[in-house]
Amino acid sequence: MDKQLIINKINDGLANEFEKDAATFLPDADMRQTLELDSLDMVDLVVLIEEDFGIKVKKEDFSSIKTFKNLYDFLDSRINR
Repeated sequence: MDKQLIINKINDGLANEFEKDAATFLPDADMRQTLELDSLDMVDLVVLIEEDFGIKVKKEDFSSIKTFKNLYDFLDSRINR
């Protein structure tokens, strides 16, 4: 899957799930702060990724994901192995 397609798909999903404007999802922006994520929201994020992309995500996977770019790179690496 093309990386731009991944970015568009996850941004659409995040905008709908967390009721945020996708224009605020800047690559270097802090993802948790921008989306106002708490621990319960993180579960929703994992479910969103697993359902939309068909990949399994572990809690440890999110330890290095701080920005939207980190998330995009993570998804790209997992989908396009």
